[in-house]
Amino acid sequence: MIREVRLQDAKQICSIYNYHVTNTIVTFEEDPVTENEMKQRITTTTAKFPWLVYEEKDLIAGYAYASQWRTRSAYRYAAETTVYIGEEFTGKGIGTALYKQLIKDMKALSFHSLIGGIALPNDASISLHEKLNFKKVAHFEQVGFKMNRWVDVGYWELLLNY
Repeated sequence: MIREVRLQDAKQICSIYNYHVTNTIVTFEEDPVTENEMKQRITTTTAKFPWLVYEEKDLIAGYAYASQWRTRSAYRYAAETTVYIGEEFTGKGIGTALYKQLIKDMKALSFHSLIGGIALPNDASISLHEKLNFKKVAHFEQVGFKMNRWVDVGYWELLLNY
């Protein structure tokens, strides 16, 4: 079931996210996020943007949200999108379901451009974005340093047609 995030989801969201913080390059964050910090992020994000969770038998299997792309006012119709899935739930279509709902919600909010940043390599995330018609628009080489190596970042964009 997909639903809006609740503050009490923060602990399970931290579990999903912190796995990626400590074990992968998909986020450039390097220190685990506390439950209180995640609650603050949820509160800040949901003041303007949707944050969705996929719940299965009282477990958060994954989550997706949108956030501000840039701070200048002319960027107000563009947003960055993010999705994370719990390791035990990958490959089950949860990311696709979350992203489809997030895209629908962003259209309803009159956003025009959605942007997904992907630390590379990340075949699963590229596949998800391209399956949903995001197009690769940028590639930055060696912009992050994590796990003792340089990491590239690509950006995929989806223009929402009304």
